[in-house]
Formats: sequence, C-alpha cells, structure tokens
Amino acid sequence: MNRLTGKINELSEWLAHIRSMPEVMDHVTHWHTIPAREAKYADFPSDLHPKLRQMLLHKQIDRLYTHQATAFAEIRQGNNVVAVTPTASGKTLCYNLPVLQTILENDSARALYLFPTKALAQDQLAELYDTIDLIGAEIRTHTYDGDTPPTA
Repeated sequence: MNRLTGKINELSEWLAHIRSMPEVMDHVTHWHTIPAREAKYADFPSDLHPKLRQMLLHKQIDRLYTHQATAFAEIRQGNNVVAVTPTASGKTLCYNLPVLQTILENDSARALYLFPTKALAQDQLAELYDTIDLIGAEIRTHTYDGDTPPTA
C-alpha cells in the first residue's frame, strides 16, 4: 500500500484485500491461481507474405507465439479459431495476420471485424492502421458504430 495515498499499488495487495472481504468471499467457492509459464514460440509460417514478415521484423517481432502461428495456419486452412489468452498476449495478430495475408493475395477479399465496445474497436483500428502503413499496402478500413452518420 502506498504510504502517502493509502491506495493499493500492486495486484497482489488488491487480491489480498479482496480475500479479506467476507461480503465477497462468502460467494466464492474456489480460488485458484494459475502460475506463470514461459512463453512458447514458433517460427514465422513459411507462407507468410513478405510484407507481413517485414512489418513484424520492423516491430521487433522475430517469431510468433505458438498460439499466433497455430491460429494463422488453422484460419488459412478455412478452420474457425477461438483464442483465449490474457490481455497483451498477441491475440490481435491471431486475426490480423491471416486477414491481411488474404487481402494481400486477393485485393477483392474483405473482412468484417466486430468488437463489443467502441473503445476496443478504436484501439484495434489504430493498430490496424499502423500495420497497414508499415506493410505499405492500399487497404482501406473504416468503423461503423452509433456515431457514424447514416449517410456513411
């Protein structure tokens, strides 16, 4: 706890605080902490478009996480994928890589991304704009939400 503000500084402190609250813990039947694991990596897929490979290297990514490589391979084979990993674990590349690969191979291909919140949509759009800029492709992206004019 921060001695000046009295506020919790770390997740472990917050969790200890929650565990000390009977009004919360009376409703918890099981508490399990999953220990951290070492990341597992895979080489870039052999069929990864050269522009995507260069973009990744520019972002200082020299290999994929195994879940990214698996998602890429499965989607390229026409299979559906569900990626369930923690925040900041690279889920965005699980769908952006195969989508951009397909568009680079076939400029008439299209993708529709659905996000549950406007904030997430805007974050993902910014990431996609950055990626498209780095690969130097003519790919147009737009959002459609409650603030989009009906004429758009």
